[in-house]
Amino acid sequence: MLNKKSSFKWSKLYIVVVFLLMYAPLFYLMIYSFNRGGDMTHFAGFTLEHYQSLFEDVRLMTFILNTFIIALLSALLATVIGTLGAIAIYYYRSSRQRQMTLNLNSVLMVTPDVMMGASFLLMFSILIPIKFGFMTVLLSHIAFNVPIVVLMVLPRLYEMNPSMITAAMDLGANQNQILTRIILPSIRSGIFAGYFMAFTYSLDDFAVTFFITGNGFSTLSVEVYSRARTGVSLEINALSTLMFLVALGLVFGYYSLRRGEEKRKLIKQRKNKEVI
Repeated sequence: MLNKKSSFKWSKLYIVVVFLLMYAPLFYLMIYSFNRGGDMTHFAGFTLEHYQSLFEDVRLMTFILNTFIIALLSALLATVIGTLGAIAIYYYRSSRQRQMTLNLNSVLMVTPDVMMGASFLLMFSILIPIKFGFMTVLLSHIAFNVPIVVLMVLPRLYEMNPSMITAAMDLGANQNQILTRIILPSIRSGIFAGYFMAFTYSLDDFAVTFFITGNGFSTLSVEVYSRARTGVSLEINALSTLMFLVALGLVFGYYSLRRGEEKRKLIKQRKNKEVI
């Protein structure tokens, strides 16, 4: 018993240390976003002037808008494509074909971003010549987000009760009715998870976007990188603080959706037991 208690304490300490190492630099950056001084060497006093200058920076605000437009559109389109792809994989009759498709999907997940960005650069330059800008960034973000959505949706499909589909077919439901009234409601949590993950990946992507920006179009990560080469201003600290709050809001929003769905499932299970 003592060994279990001591190991439990060590595990808690390990978790605390890991989170401190991860979040301490972030909180340090956030605190100095309110620094009246011009650097992060000493805190000269509280001010909001860096946030004011951030919102007055038209160029940076344009790139922020570009980033969110790309993230929202790419996540939406990747969710649609990835969900349909996961359903297609689920209905594969051959287990070998299903496994091969999943392996290819996993390869895209572990491929280094630099290699992926270079491959998109070659594709849009030679194979499919497209003027670099909004469209190339959007297509590349959709491409690397689709495998993420597939991995989020597919487990929900395997958790689905297949007898519901069989019963619907016996009652004369067509494929469209089965998809919209049975499959999609059953995997709704996986679809939302895939969308949030795709949105997050697109929002902070740098390596892939760096290769295929052009024609005056860029995203926030590329712009921050360009500015950091000449020295990071506290305006970037303010921007990072706001981005962290947005990400935190997304996490809590997804968590609330999951909790709400779990509660609805529990209520439904209780009602079914009462009926029985």
